[in-house]
Amino acid sequence: MKAIQLTKFGIEHLHLTDIPVPAIGENEVLVKTTATCLEYHDLIVVENRIPFGIPLPHIPVSEGVGVVENVGCKVTRWKKGDRVIIPFITRWEAGKNTPWNDELRTGFSCPGLLSEFTVQPENTLVRTPSNLTDEQAAPLAVAGLSAWSYLVEQANIRAGQSILTQGSGGVSLFAIQIAKMFGLKVIANTGSKEKKEKLKDLGADEVINYKDFTEWSKEVKRLNGGIGVDVTLDVAGKETIEQSILSVKQHGFVGLVGLMTGTQLTIDIIPLITNYIRLQAYSVGNAQGLNKLVTAIEKNNITPVIDRIYSIENTQDAFHRFKSGKAFGKVVIKL
Repeated sequence: MKAIQLTKFGIEHLHLTDIPVPAIGENEVLVKTTATCLEYHDLIVVENRIPFGIPLPHIPVSEGVGVVENVGCKVTRWKKGDRVIIPFITRWEAGKNTPWNDELRTGFSCPGLLSEFTVQPENTLVRTPSNLTDEQAAPLAVAGLSAWSYLVEQANIRAGQSILTQGSGGVSLFAIQIAKMFGLKVIANTGSKEKKEKLKDLGADEVINYKDFTEWSKEVKRLNGGIGVDVTLDVAGKETIEQSILSVKQHGFVGLVGLMTGTQLTIDIIPLITNYIRLQAYSVGNAQGLNKLVTAIEKNNITPVIDRIYSIENTQDAFHRFKSGKAFGKVVIKL
């Protein structure tokens, strides 16, 4: 089967090769990959920005969808031809995560999805939404589920609240769509004048260019009647966490999502303590949550935002597009 393997660290070392089709066990499913898309952690794995100890050669990329090709003799949930979303934390079916579940993460401790076929456990595969193409559904397993888990399951959002979304990456764009689904006021920020109107078209009620407002938390409050928002998802880490904390009201929720500007946080805990702010870290989510997201997407006819679609032969170009920061929505690689 064809696959992209990372032979040395760096985008230039992503090469198309041919490897054997993996064998399946009695409770496993052979999935033919149809579409994948890029996450920030895929980039840092490929470039070895944070040494995870991943042995080479390695098949990268953590989120995607496919079609069932074959099933093990004890599989009852799936049959050949079923469209499925491939899980990120492959053992995490429901409830809280455990160290045992966490041992297997797609694209990290087990092979990623830039290959023609992968082997998956039957109990954490989730059906693809009927209203989406494979390319549109590819971002659900990581970006979509992350936004859903933070907002719906952790922050417990409800109609009438307000949210600040940050940038135009996959999680932030899903956060806008989910927030509007639940009836929240959305304030978005971006550093791009070109992306401002796109954010409004997606549903943002207000958009701040953070390059014009160094202390953008003050502008968030001005646009929200003088008080902070109920929720924000911090996507950049080191350089944004302080403003994220200052952007929420008393008893507000700050989700720790990304680390684009660094992982070492230095923060003043006084605003956290005096305003009873909840600072929450979380990692993607489980199959039960993904099933709920799929149902919500179908009932509300939500369509994820796609920037560009590349063929697997142009994987290096896809990574360069993603790394440039110019993308609005997900960069998809089609197999």
